[in-house]
Amino acid sequence: MRCAVLGSPIAHSLSPVLHRAAYAELGLDWEYDAREVREEELAGFLDGLDAEWRGLSLTMPLKRAVVPLLDELSERAVQAAAANTVVLDRVGDRLRRVGHNTDIAGAAAALREAYAGPLARAIVLGGGATAASTLLGLADLGCAEATLLVRDESRAAETLAAVARHQQPPTVTVRRLGHRPGDDPAGLADVLVSTIPVSAQTDDVLQLVDGVAVVFDVVYDPWPTPLATRARESGRVVVSGLDLLVHQAAAQVQLMTDRTAPLAVMRAAGERALPGS
Repeated sequence: MRCAVLGSPIAHSLSPVLHRAAYAELGLDWEYDAREVREEELAGFLDGLDAEWRGLSLTMPLKRAVVPLLDELSERAVQAAAANTVVLDRVGDRLRRVGHNTDIAGAAAALREAYAGPLARAIVLGGGATAASTLLGLADLGCAEATLLVRDESRAAETLAAVARHQQPPTVTVRRLGHRPGDDPAGLADVLVSTIPVSAQTDDVLQLVDGVAVVFDVVYDPWPTPLATRARESGRVVVSGLDLLVHQAAAQVQLMTDRTAPLAVMRAAGERALPGS
């Protein structure tokens, strides 16, 4: 069977390392590659798949773009209005496409693996599909208040709509990136989540680290990021993009293979590929 991760750019993706490690441990003679696919190419790529294909992982900018191209969405993909996973089943002479979102549960699992304390208040940097999924994961963990810091407040509408679909949604305030929530540097929030690139981690963003207990940066390459470095140096709990990637990839493996994913094996493979982690 064949699987792949799609996105643009995609050369940096660690997903092939994790999925191939899982297949080897499970004794599956499956293929998993990285494919450069832009948003305007996605429909054609999906239409060209044959019965050898079983599953796809999706990264930016495809998580939301894929939704109208699917036959069915899982409950969590509907909630997020984004799918990072497509499972392909042959039905007659075509492949049925079912979209899932493993980012939500993956984010919650990564946070709880590292930190058992309260996560009632959050600051989230960025307003895209990953931010929406992470906010939904935080809502699962009891987050009641969140501040969303974005470059363009008008582009946060889809993320706000996704969070509102949660059974117990947090109250979300949207501000421009660079805004500092509150006047007191201590106790701004329980967790700071970053979905922005390293190039956007400016001094005013780094100062937010001083007001939280946990820093969760979804970037894994390059690592450590400026946010992660500041958090480590100041004794904060750090959750990495690799932590998220391993948990969401393990859920993908289970969806695609119907086998329990070897989480420890996948994590070890990722750590070998990213020594700085």
